[in-house]
Amino acid sequence: MRIIKTCFFFAVLLTVSSTLFFCKGPVKTNDQLAQSTPCMDVLHLFTAPGVPELGPAEEFVQFVSRVDTTAPANLPGNGLAQHPMLYVGENCNIMFLIKDGKVIWTYSIGEGPEFDDIWMYSNGNILFTRMSYVALITPDKKELWRYDCNNSKGMEHTEIHACQPIGMDKVMFVESGLPPKLKVINIKTGEVEVDQVLPSNQPPTVGDIHPQCRRARYTADGTYLIPFLNMGWVIEYDKDFKEVWKYKSNKPWAAIRLKNGNTLITDEMDAATREVNKQGEVVWEFNCQTDLPAEYQFKSAPQTCTRLANGNTIFASRGAGGQGTQLIEVTPDKKVVWVLQDWTKVGDATAVQILDDPGIPEIPGQSEH
Repeated sequence: MRIIKTCFFFAVLLTVSSTLFFCKGPVKTNDQLAQSTPCMDVLHLFTAPGVPELGPAEEFVQFVSRVDTTAPANLPGNGLAQHPMLYVGENCNIMFLIKDGKVIWTYSIGEGPEFDDIWMYSNGNILFTRMSYVALITPDKKELWRYDCNNSKGMEHTEIHACQPIGMDKVMFVESGLPPKLKVINIKTGEVEVDQVLPSNQPPTVGDIHPQCRRARYTADGTYLIPFLNMGWVIEYDKDFKEVWKYKSNKPWAAIRLKNGNTLITDEMDAATREVNKQGEVVWEFNCQTDLPAEYQFKSAPQTCTRLANGNTIFASRGAGGQGTQLIEVTPDKKVVWVLQDWTKVGDATAVQILDDPGIPEIPGQSEH
């Protein structure tokens, strides 16, 4: 077993700062960095001359535009123009980059499942999971780094559904398997800096690994927050993988450590997202079955959500075969301000990164998605 070396977290912050922010112009404070929107500054890279229609590692898949006859008229908000965003769904193998209500760039992964997690870095590079691998690509579709799972059947089969950048040089991901493992890899040197076996309720030789883990996150405090989907727990570990916090949840798909110290947990079975404090108390909850007006109901319970700097929360749903709501944004007092139900331009929604929300994505804790 290998663990993060001494002072790893602080080294990450130093690396990020020196790489990104001390190269040009005056030094910015942490508060200034947290209020910046660097992803908006690099969107022009995706439409620059020379960006290919199909990248070297890209596998073409045809987008099927569908008219959703169930969509109500006069939906709240501005449709696709509500937010610039990076958008994926596990049942549509195309990644969409959206600005001003238009799809300005796509990336296809061919046939087979499935998109689950995405990150745009402040320099425009994109980290994503495709279940059978995790990869980092550039705006012009070059593949910079990739880690492939074992796609054989049986005991050796593995899957990846969660990833996160830690600075520019390191990537954290959870590899479901027998047993599941959390890994941190230095993508510049290739060194595996963390290779930690995680708990599982499955025998070491049998069982379906697919529902083991989903949206794991590395926090600003240097801890690991992991939703164990089939075990029904969200567990936080310190750098030595000692348990420091846990919360019981029926089917936790995603867990985010918020800037206020609370944890935002999306439970797919309950169709609910709960904000839980350090004492394990629910301080805010949105139940999509009881808190949504009937005309905006999801046809498939949300798997993930995003907390915006203004306090609003965006929920993402797979819908149902080209019907139903994909994204909904609500205020802290549960008012619905935006509903996206547009299957003519994008597919289902599993993960979304709002690009004009402030923060440096590769600094842990600054992007609450």
